[in-house]
Amino acid sequence: MGVLDNTFGAFLIGVVVSATLYGVTCVQTWYYYSRYPSDPWYIKLMVGAVLLSDSVHQALITHTVYTYLVTDFGIAADLGKLVWSLIIEVLFNGFTALLVQSFLTMRVYRLSNKSLVATLSVMTLVIGEFLLVVIYVAKAINMTTFAELTALKPLSMSVNALAAAGDVLIAVLLCTLLQQSRTGFRRSDTMINKLILFSINTGLLTSICAVMSLVSITVWDGTFIYIAFYFCLGRLYCNSLLATLNARKSLRGDTRDENMSLSLQGIQKSSNSTGTTQKVSCENFFFLCKRAWLTYDRIISANSK
Repeated sequence: MGVLDNTFGAFLIGVVVSATLYGVTCVQTWYYYSRYPSDPWYIKLMVGAVLLSDSVHQALITHTVYTYLVTDFGIAADLGKLVWSLIIEVLFNGFTALLVQSFLTMRVYRLSNKSLVATLSVMTLVIGEFLLVVIYVAKAINMTTFAELTALKPLSMSVNALAAAGDVLIAVLLCTLLQQSRTGFRRSDTMINKLILFSINTGLLTSICAVMSLVSITVWDGTFIYIAFYFCLGRLYCNSLLATLNARKSLRGDTRDENMSLSLQGIQKSSNSTGTTQKVSCENFFFLCKRAWLTYDRIISANSK
């Protein structure tokens, strides 16, 4: 019984938690399309692609758990065999991660004033992770048993390690760039603090989930605990993206001008150049604060130049 608890029991728990998070994804997607109808077409297309990939992944893992626990119920020999959907789901999970992390990389690119060093550092990890996912699926698709799948353990660990590293690097870069963009005014700096906290929170859950999958495959070898964490990883990526998009109006407060396009980096430079002795009018101060809030929206949905 203990063997089933940490193998197919963990498997089932992962599917149930993943299905719950998928429900949150659907609600967030509905909220996004109803609240942001004026977003650029490519942002809407990306959200649709992420939802589609997430839906296919949920269908695949549901098929997997149904096959093992219902179709093959009572047939002990079949529990050691691989179901095709268990392998294919890895590809869709990886594709979801690729889309979301690429979107976050674009935030780094815009906020860093198009720094190639920062952008390429992140993209190297993001693309590397997806390539390893493709290699993993290509090798595993011809395997028939879980015993054979253990040969790909180092590859599976590498995928989770790159996922965690990419999420952490994105969060660190965003926080650093926002920190450097402080204007010296209390109100605008408070806004930046909120943006920093939000950037950390959006990458925290995905990083923890990837690390836990990596730790569990190392510490609890021979169990499916790591699969339970990996099942939820794509769902967390999807909700992270949607939370980022849906939070814009609340972060912006009562601001209604969505066409402003001024980077926080630019605000920092202009404010530093005036010197500490220069007086800033009340109107200019609130204009700076207003634009600082809008930076987050600009990074997400401004039209490409």
